Amino acid sequence: KKLNELKGLSLLGVSQIDRVVEAAEETLKGHTVVLLAKKELPLLDLPKVRRNRHIEILPISTGCLGACTYCKTKHARGHLGSYSVAALAERVQQACLDPHVREIWLSSEDTGAYGRDIGSSLPELLEALVTAIPDGSFTKIRVGMTNPPYMKEHLPAIAHWLQHPNVFKYLHIPVQSGSDPVLDRMNREYTCAEFEEVCDGLLSRVPELELATDIICGFPGETDNDQEATMKLLRKYKFPHCHISQFYPRPGTPAARMKRVPTQVVKSRSKEVSALVDSWVEAYDHLVGTEQVACVVDVAADQKHLVAHTDTYCQVLVLPEETTSDRSSSSRELREEGGETKKKKKSQRQRSWTQIH
Repeated sequence: KKLNELKGLSLLGVSQIDRVVEAAEETLKGHTVVLLAKKELPLLDLPKVRRNRHIEILPISTGCLGACTYCKTKHARGHLGSYSVAALAERVQQACLDPHVREIWLSSEDTGAYGRDIGSSLPELLEALVTAIPDGSFTKIRVGMTNPPYMKEHLPAIAHWLQHPNVFKYLHIPVQSGSDPVLDRMNREYTCAEFEEVCDGLLSRVPELELATDIICGFPGETDNDQEATMKLLRKYKFPHCHISQFYPRPGTPAARMKRVPTQVVKSRSKEVSALVDSWVEAYDHLVGTEQVACVVDVAADQKHLVAHTDTYCQVLVLPEETTSDRSSSSRELREEGGETKKKKKSQRQRSWTQIH
Protein backbone atom coordinates (compact mmCIF):
# COMPACT_ATOMS: atom_id res chain seq x y z
CA LYS A 1 0.00 0.00 0.00
CA LYS A 2 2.89 2.34 0.69
CA LEU A 3 4.93 1.29 -2.33
CA ASN A 4 4.48 4.64 -4.08
CA GLU A 5 5.85 6.45 -1.05
CA LEU A 6 9.02 4.35 -1.22
CA LYS A 7 9.76 5.00 -4.87
CA GLY A 8 13.17 6.55 -5.38
CA LEU A 9 14.37 5.52 -1.91
CA SER A 10 17.18 3.08 -1.22
CA LEU A 11 15.96 0.16 0.90
CA LEU A 12 17.96 -2.37 2.89
CA GLY A 13 16.53 -5.54 4.45
CA VAL A 14 17.50 -6.64 7.96
CA SER A 15 19.65 -9.48 6.59
CA GLN A 16 21.55 -7.15 4.24
CA ILE A 17 23.23 -5.05 6.92
CA ASP A 18 26.67 -6.09 5.71
CA ARG A 19 26.00 -4.16 2.48
CA VAL A 20 25.07 -0.87 4.14
CA VAL A 21 28.29 0.86 3.01
CA GLU A 22 27.70 -0.23 -0.59
CA ALA A 23 24.11 1.01 -0.43
CA ALA A 24 25.13 4.36 1.05
CA GLU A 25 27.87 4.93 -1.51
CA GLU A 26 25.61 4.14 -4.46
CA THR A 27 22.80 6.30 -3.04
CA LEU A 28 25.20 9.24 -2.71
CA LYS A 29 25.99 8.79 -6.41
CA GLY A 30 22.31 9.28 -7.16
CA HIS A 31 21.43 5.61 -7.63
CA THR A 32 18.54 3.79 -5.97
CA VAL A 33 19.54 0.57 -4.23
CA VAL A 34 16.97 -2.02 -3.19
CA LEU A 35 18.36 -5.02 -1.27
CA LEU A 36 15.44 -6.76 0.41
CA ALA A 37 16.13 -10.42 -0.32
CA LYS A 38 16.58 -12.65 2.71
CA LYS A 39 19.86 -14.53 2.91
CA GLU A 40 22.11 -16.40 5.29
CA LEU A 41 23.34 -14.87 8.54
CA PRO A 42 24.90 -11.41 8.25
CA LEU A 43 28.66 -11.39 8.78
CA LEU A 44 29.57 -11.39 12.45
CA ASP A 45 32.87 -9.55 12.10
CA LEU A 46 31.57 -6.36 10.51
CA PRO A 47 33.38 -3.20 11.67
CA LYS A 48 31.43 -1.18 14.20
CA VAL A 49 31.64 1.68 16.66
CA ARG A 50 30.20 1.02 20.10
CA ARG A 51 27.65 3.57 21.33
CA ASN A 52 28.96 2.79 24.80
CA ARG A 53 32.64 1.88 24.79
CA HIS A 54 32.18 -0.24 27.91
CA ILE A 55 29.48 -2.50 26.44
CA GLU A 56 29.97 -5.04 23.66
CA ILE A 57 26.69 -6.18 22.06
CA LEU A 58 27.07 -9.65 20.59
CA PRO A 59 24.28 -11.11 18.42
CA ILE A 60 24.27 -14.87 18.90
CA SER A 61 21.47 -15.61 16.44
CA THR A 62 18.81 -14.05 14.26
CA GLY A 63 15.18 -14.98 13.72
CA CYS A 64 13.16 -17.23 16.02
CA LEU A 65 11.27 -20.49 16.28
CA GLY A 66 8.04 -18.97 17.58
CA ALA A 67 4.97 -17.67 15.78
CA CYS A 68 3.34 -15.27 18.24
CA THR A 69 0.10 -13.88 16.83
CA TYR A 70 0.96 -10.25 17.72
CA CYS A 71 4.56 -10.16 16.46
CA LYS A 72 6.12 -9.43 13.06
CA THR A 73 9.67 -10.40 13.97
CA LYS A 74 9.37 -13.79 12.29
CA HIS A 75 8.22 -12.10 9.09
CA ALA A 76 11.13 -9.64 9.16
CA ARG A 77 13.95 -11.90 10.35
CA GLY A 78 12.79 -15.36 9.39
CA HIS A 79 13.58 -18.70 11.00
CA LEU A 80 16.24 -19.21 13.65
CA GLY A 81 19.82 -18.85 12.45
CA SER A 82 22.57 -19.35 15.06
CA TYR A 83 26.19 -18.27 14.76
CA SER A 84 28.77 -20.95 15.55
CA VAL A 85 30.10 -21.33 19.07
CA ALA A 86 33.67 -20.87 17.82
CA ALA A 87 32.87 -17.60 16.00
CA LEU A 88 31.11 -16.15 19.05
CA ALA A 89 33.93 -17.19 21.40
CA GLU A 90 36.40 -15.45 19.10
CA ARG A 91 34.34 -12.26 19.26
CA VAL A 92 34.37 -12.40 23.07
CA GLN A 93 38.13 -12.83 23.05
CA GLN A 94 38.47 -9.79 20.79
CA ALA A 95 36.16 -7.73 23.00
CA CYS A 96 38.17 -8.62 26.10
CA LEU A 97 41.32 -7.30 24.43
CA ASP A 98 39.76 -3.86 24.74
CA PRO A 99 40.50 -2.71 28.32
CA HIS A 100 37.41 -0.49 28.26
CA VAL A 101 34.86 -3.30 27.83
CA ARG A 102 33.07 -4.24 31.06
CA GLU A 103 29.87 -5.91 29.81
CA ILE A 104 29.09 -8.27 26.94
CA TRP A 105 25.39 -8.43 26.07
CA LEU A 106 24.20 -11.55 24.26
CA SER A 107 21.42 -10.41 21.94
CA SER A 108 18.83 -12.55 20.18
CA GLU A 109 15.09 -12.76 19.61
CA ASP A 110 15.25 -15.76 21.95
CA THR A 111 18.59 -16.70 23.55
CA GLY A 112 17.11 -19.89 24.98
CA ALA A 113 16.59 -21.25 21.46
CA TYR A 114 20.23 -20.68 20.51
CA GLY A 115 21.88 -23.56 18.70
CA ARG A 116 18.85 -25.71 18.00
CA ASP A 117 19.50 -25.31 14.28
CA ILE A 118 23.21 -26.21 14.48
CA GLY A 119 23.21 -28.96 17.09
CA SER A 120 24.34 -26.75 19.97
CA SER A 121 22.70 -25.07 22.98
CA LEU A 122 22.88 -21.99 25.21
CA PRO A 123 24.71 -23.83 28.03
CA GLU A 124 27.34 -25.02 25.54
CA LEU A 125 27.74 -21.48 24.27
CA LEU A 126 28.05 -19.99 27.77
CA GLU A 127 30.77 -22.49 28.63
CA ALA A 128 32.77 -21.43 25.58
CA LEU A 129 32.25 -17.70 26.14
CA VAL A 130 33.18 -17.83 29.82
CA THR A 131 36.33 -19.76 28.91
CA ALA A 132 37.21 -17.03 26.40
CA ILE A 133 37.25 -14.34 29.13
CA PRO A 134 40.72 -13.95 30.71
CA ASP A 135 41.15 -15.03 34.33
CA GLY A 136 40.70 -12.17 36.77
CA SER A 137 38.75 -10.05 34.29
CA PHE A 138 35.91 -7.84 35.55
CA THR A 139 34.05 -8.28 32.25
CA LYS A 140 30.64 -9.92 32.67
CA ILE A 141 28.22 -11.54 30.23
CA ARG A 142 24.55 -10.55 30.31
CA VAL A 143 22.28 -13.23 28.87
CA GLY A 144 19.59 -11.66 26.70
CA MET A 145 15.84 -12.23 26.56
CA THR A 146 14.71 -15.84 26.54
CA ASN A 147 11.26 -17.38 26.17
CA PRO A 148 10.24 -20.13 28.62
CA PRO A 149 9.87 -23.19 26.30
CA TYR A 150 13.51 -23.68 25.36
CA MET A 151 14.95 -22.48 28.67
CA LYS A 152 12.95 -25.20 30.43
CA GLU A 153 15.12 -27.89 28.83
CA HIS A 154 18.37 -26.59 30.35
CA LEU A 155 17.48 -25.29 33.83
CA PRO A 156 20.30 -26.99 35.82
CA ALA A 157 22.95 -26.08 33.24
CA ILE A 158 21.74 -22.48 32.87
CA ALA A 159 21.64 -22.06 36.66
CA HIS A 160 25.22 -23.33 36.82
CA TRP A 161 26.53 -20.69 34.41
CA LEU A 162 24.48 -17.90 35.98
CA GLN A 163 26.57 -18.44 39.12
CA HIS A 164 29.85 -17.94 37.29
CA PRO A 165 31.70 -14.75 38.38
CA ASN A 166 31.80 -13.53 34.76
CA VAL A 167 28.05 -13.89 34.18
CA PHE A 168 25.40 -11.55 35.58
CA LYS A 169 22.85 -13.26 37.82
CA TYR A 170 20.11 -11.73 35.73
CA LEU A 171 17.62 -13.13 33.24
CA HIS A 172 14.79 -11.60 31.21
CA ILE A 173 11.95 -14.09 30.72
CA PRO A 174 8.81 -12.46 29.23
CA VAL A 175 5.54 -14.06 30.34
CA GLN A 176 3.21 -11.52 28.60
CA SER A 177 0.14 -12.70 30.53
CA GLY A 178 -0.74 -14.72 33.62
CA SER A 179 -3.72 -16.32 31.88
CA ASP A 180 -3.51 -19.56 29.90
CA PRO A 181 -6.40 -18.63 27.55
CA VAL A 182 -4.62 -15.37 26.66
CA LEU A 183 -1.30 -17.15 26.19
CA ASP A 184 -3.08 -19.59 23.88
CA ARG A 185 -4.46 -16.75 21.73
CA MET A 186 -0.99 -15.25 21.68
CA ASN A 187 0.37 -18.65 20.55
CA ARG A 188 3.13 -18.40 23.14
CA GLU A 189 3.61 -22.19 23.29
CA TYR A 190 3.74 -22.47 27.09
CA THR A 191 1.36 -22.30 30.06
CA CYS A 192 1.60 -20.21 33.20
CA ALA A 193 2.52 -23.37 35.11
CA GLU A 194 5.46 -23.95 32.76
CA PHE A 195 6.58 -20.35 33.15
CA GLU A 196 6.49 -20.75 36.93
CA GLU A 197 8.42 -24.01 36.62
CA VAL A 198 11.21 -22.12 34.85
CA CYS A 199 11.25 -19.29 37.41
CA ASP A 200 11.06 -21.59 40.42
CA GLY A 201 13.67 -23.93 38.99
CA LEU A 202 16.14 -21.10 38.47
CA LEU A 203 15.45 -19.30 41.76
CA SER A 204 15.83 -22.51 43.76
CA ARG A 205 19.30 -22.97 42.27
CA VAL A 206 20.30 -19.29 42.17
CA PRO A 207 18.42 -17.58 45.05
CA GLU A 208 19.97 -14.16 44.36
CA LEU A 209 18.96 -14.28 40.68
CA GLU A 210 17.16 -11.16 39.45
CA LEU A 211 14.35 -11.92 37.02
CA ALA A 212 12.73 -9.48 34.60
CA THR A 213 9.56 -10.02 32.60
CA ASP A 214 7.17 -8.39 30.11
CA ILE A 215 3.41 -7.90 30.32
CA ILE A 216 1.03 -7.00 27.47
CA CYS A 217 -2.15 -5.43 28.81
CA GLY A 218 -5.45 -5.66 26.94
CA PHE A 219 -4.68 -8.44 24.49
CA PRO A 220 -7.79 -9.26 22.39
CA GLY A 221 -10.26 -11.34 24.37
CA GLU A 222 -8.67 -10.56 27.73
CA THR A 223 -11.27 -10.62 30.53
CA ASP A 224 -11.27 -9.27 34.08
CA ASN A 225 -10.42 -12.78 35.28
CA ASP A 226 -7.46 -12.90 32.90
CA GLN A 227 -6.26 -9.57 34.26
CA GLU A 228 -6.52 -10.83 37.84
CA ALA A 229 -4.55 -13.95 36.91
CA THR A 230 -1.77 -11.71 35.62
CA MET A 231 -1.85 -9.63 38.81
CA LYS A 232 -1.65 -12.82 40.90
CA LEU A 233 1.41 -14.01 38.99
CA LEU A 234 3.14 -10.66 39.42
CA ARG A 235 2.41 -10.62 43.16
CA LYS A 236 4.04 -14.04 43.49
CA TYR A 237 7.39 -13.06 41.98
CA LYS A 238 7.52 -9.27 42.44
CA PHE A 239 9.83 -8.86 39.45
CA PRO A 240 12.22 -5.93 40.07
CA HIS A 241 12.11 -5.23 36.32
CA CYS A 242 8.73 -5.47 34.61
CA HIS A 243 8.22 -4.02 31.14
CA ILE A 244 4.55 -3.12 30.69
CA SER A 245 2.94 -2.34 27.34
CA GLN A 246 -0.57 -1.94 25.96
CA PHE A 247 -1.60 -4.18 23.10
CA TYR A 248 -1.05 -2.65 19.69
CA PRO A 249 -2.41 -4.39 16.56
CA ARG A 250 0.51 -4.70 14.16
CA PRO A 251 -0.86 -4.76 10.59
CA GLY A 252 -0.76 -8.16 8.97
CA THR A 253 -0.59 -10.15 12.20
CA PRO A 254 -3.32 -12.62 13.28
CA ALA A 255 -3.89 -10.61 16.49
CA ALA A 256 -4.74 -7.52 14.44
CA ARG A 257 -7.83 -9.35 13.16
CA MET A 258 -9.04 -10.29 16.65
CA LYS A 259 -11.75 -8.34 18.46
CA ARG A 260 -10.05 -5.70 20.56
CA VAL A 261 -10.61 -4.82 24.19
CA PRO A 262 -11.99 -1.24 24.56
CA THR A 263 -9.19 1.31 24.75
CA GLN A 264 -10.25 2.71 28.10
CA VAL A 265 -10.27 -0.78 29.61
CA VAL A 266 -6.79 -1.44 28.24
CA LYS A 267 -5.52 1.82 29.76
CA SER A 268 -7.15 1.03 33.08
CA ARG A 269 -5.57 -2.42 33.24
CA SER A 270 -2.18 -1.02 32.27
CA LYS A 271 -2.40 1.53 35.10
CA GLU A 272 -3.39 -1.22 37.52
CA VAL A 273 -0.38 -3.35 36.60
CA SER A 274 1.94 -0.34 36.70
CA ALA A 275 0.69 0.67 40.16
CA LEU A 276 1.28 -2.85 41.45
CA VAL A 277 4.84 -3.00 40.10
CA ASP A 278 5.61 0.51 41.40
CA SER A 279 4.42 -0.51 44.87
CA TRP A 280 7.35 -2.89 45.33
CA VAL A 281 9.58 -0.28 46.92
CA GLU A 282 11.29 -2.98 48.98
CA ALA A 283 12.69 -4.76 45.91
CA TYR A 284 16.27 -3.86 46.81
CA ASP A 285 16.01 -3.61 50.59
CA HIS A 286 18.10 -6.77 50.90
CA LEU A 287 21.09 -4.83 49.53
CA VAL A 288 21.00 -2.20 52.28
CA GLY A 289 23.99 -2.63 54.56
CA THR A 290 25.84 -4.90 52.13
CA GLU A 291 29.01 -4.27 50.16
CA GLN A 292 28.71 -4.79 46.41
CA VAL A 293 31.32 -4.68 43.67
CA ALA A 294 29.80 -2.85 40.70
CA CYS A 295 31.49 -1.88 37.44
CA VAL A 296 30.91 1.66 36.21
CA VAL A 297 29.70 1.66 32.60
CA ASP A 298 27.88 4.91 31.92
CA VAL A 299 27.00 8.44 33.00
CA ALA A 300 23.53 9.12 34.41
CA ALA A 301 21.11 11.50 32.72
CA ASP A 302 21.81 14.15 35.38
CA GLN A 303 25.46 14.25 34.21
CA LYS A 304 26.53 14.06 37.86
CA HIS A 305 26.24 10.42 38.83
CA LEU A 306 27.90 7.38 37.31
CA VAL A 307 25.91 4.26 36.44
CA ALA A 308 27.21 0.95 37.76
CA HIS A 309 25.80 -2.59 37.77
CA THR A 310 26.06 -5.10 40.58
CA ASP A 311 26.44 -8.85 40.21
CA THR A 312 22.66 -9.16 39.69
CA TYR A 313 22.60 -6.29 37.17
CA CYS A 314 21.03 -3.97 39.73
CA GLN A 315 21.66 -0.39 38.61
CA VAL A 316 23.45 1.80 41.12
CA LEU A 317 24.08 5.55 40.85
CA VAL A 318 27.28 6.78 42.47
CA LEU A 319 29.19 10.03 42.56
CA PRO A 320 32.67 9.95 40.98
CA GLU A 321 34.37 10.58 44.32
CA GLU A 322 32.72 7.42 45.72
CA THR A 323 34.50 5.10 43.28
CA THR A 324 37.75 3.22 43.62
CA SER A 325 39.71 1.17 41.09
CA ASP A 326 42.27 -1.60 41.06
CA ARG A 327 44.68 0.26 38.79
CA SER A 328 43.33 3.65 37.82
CA SER A 329 39.98 5.33 38.16
CA SER A 330 37.91 5.80 35.04
CA SER A 331 35.25 7.92 36.70
CA ARG A 332 36.65 11.19 35.37
CA GLU A 333 36.83 9.83 31.84
CA LEU A 334 33.30 8.45 32.05
CA ARG A 335 31.90 11.78 33.18
CA GLU A 336 33.73 13.60 30.43
CA GLU A 337 32.38 11.19 27.84
CA GLY A 338 28.85 12.03 28.91
CA GLY A 339 29.29 15.80 28.57
CA GLU A 340 30.98 18.25 26.27
CA THR A 341 34.58 17.27 27.04
CA LYS A 342 36.17 14.34 25.23
CA LYS A 343 39.61 14.41 26.88
CA LYS A 344 41.07 11.17 28.12
CA LYS A 345 43.67 10.63 30.81
CA LYS A 346 46.73 8.80 29.54
CA SER A 347 47.21 5.11 30.34
CA GLN A 348 43.77 4.72 31.91
CA ARG A 349 42.87 1.04 31.83
CA GLN A 350 39.11 1.40 32.48
CA ARG A 351 39.22 -1.24 35.24
CA SER A 352 36.77 0.81 37.23
CA TRP A 353 34.64 -0.61 39.99
CA THR A 354 32.93 0.80 42.99
CA GLN A 355 32.08 -0.50 46.44
CA ILE A 356 28.46 0.21 47.32
CA HIS A 357 27.58 0.38 51.02
